[in-house]
Amino acid sequence: MAVVQFMVSLDLSVVNVGLPQIAAGLGFSEVGLTWVIHAYALTFGGLLLLGGKAADRYGRKRVLLLGLGLFGLASLLGGFAQDPGQLVAARAGQGIGAAALAPAALALLVATFPEGKARVKAFGVWSAMNAAGGALGVLVGGVLTEYASWRWVMFVNVPMAAIALAIAWRGVAAGPPTARGGRPDLLGAVLATAGMTLLVFGVVRTDQYAWTSPVTLTTLAIAVALLAAFIHVERTTSREPLLRLGLFANRSVAGANAYNLLIGAAMASAFYFISLYLQQVLGTGPALTGIMFLPLALGVVVGSVLAIKFGYRVAPRTLLIIGGLLTAAGFAWFGMISADGAFVTDVLGPSLVASIGFGLCLGPVVSTATAGVAPHETGTASGLLNSSRQIGASLGLAVLGTAAQNRTGQAVTPQALNDGYALGLTLGAALLAAAVLIALTVLRRTR
Repeated sequence: MAVVQFMVSLDLSVVNVGLPQIAAGLGFSEVGLTWVIHAYALTFGGLLLLGGKAADRYGRKRVLLLGLGLFGLASLLGGFAQDPGQLVAARAGQGIGAAALAPAALALLVATFPEGKARVKAFGVWSAMNAAGGALGVLVGGVLTEYASWRWVMFVNVPMAAIALAIAWRGVAAGPPTARGGRPDLLGAVLATAGMTLLVFGVVRTDQYAWTSPVTLTTLAIAVALLAAFIHVERTTSREPLLRLGLFANRSVAGANAYNLLIGAAMASAFYFISLYLQQVLGTGPALTGIMFLPLALGVVVGSVLAIKFGYRVAPRTLLIIGGLLTAAGFAWFGMISADGAFVTDVLGPSLVASIGFGLCLGPVVSTATAGVAPHETGTASGLLNSSRQIGASLGLAVLGTAAQNRTGQAVTPQALNDGYALGLTLGAALLAAAVLIALTVLRRTR
């Protein structure tokens, strides 16, 4: 499960360093380029609930293997893409595969380690691999982009998916399905994904159409209507609902997912902004940019190990508060980047602070989000948690990226770009402060 999560997490960040080369190679516009990120995050986040429900109903190992196969195939096709549409479609295919395998893997982890010290350690290992995949993805992407081709940021997933498939085939027990309900709610999945896609689409197009323009207002209104229809369908469907809304009556589930959404929004934007800052403002090459992300990777692993060590004695809520505060402090420090800055003074220090804080959060938020959930709904709860992070990542990148673009304006000078990236990172600090407030007010104090 750790290998599977490493692969999924790596794919969220491996394309970031290659974005300038992808844009030049396939002819993406500046705004269109963000859809290389959005296509994966939206299909991943929008279909995770369906993936979690399918894992509960059809068997977790079966859904895991299916997702791995689809993920590897989409990666192969993406590496051969000849135009922007083909690459975006391949990224969407990766998201669909990840939406099947990620909740199945996490549900297997929850079922294997239901409680006690073994659970703390298992989630610590899982979160360390999750974090390492995200951070090392930038290093791998940089090296492949500079010394091979941007296409290898897609091809690299193919052997990884094959290895994970072989390990899962031999090493995961094929247990019986945990839920025997009606047919899954496909309409709900379509409404949720379409609503989130339109919501992000409306936000990222505000660089062309003002917030008060008829185009933007109409797009956002349709998105809200689709999401409202999703909630109505979940309340009234005769099929097995995609998401039982009663899950949110569990304060641990509600609080952890809200916290996770904000963390996802901030971290996805940080990877995007810092990668572009190093390349577009400081003039660093792709491979060296990837190396400069290594402290971020190591810091997350350190934070995850500390979460294991303290997790035996400290409540998850406390770790979420401390980790959120540290990450927010790192982002506020990132917001002080300058156009004539340097890696040591502007990136290294905040990377270590933010990454250690982020590592402290990962294991506890998973443990909190699945606390008190019935065994037959662990797949759904796992899918919901992954979904909140991916939806947060896409919305965060849309909103913060648009704000940064508005601050930058039409200029493409290092100073103008720096001002935009600094604003985006500062807004990320505000999102993290809001996450800490949620942990303080929503999550219960526990021993």
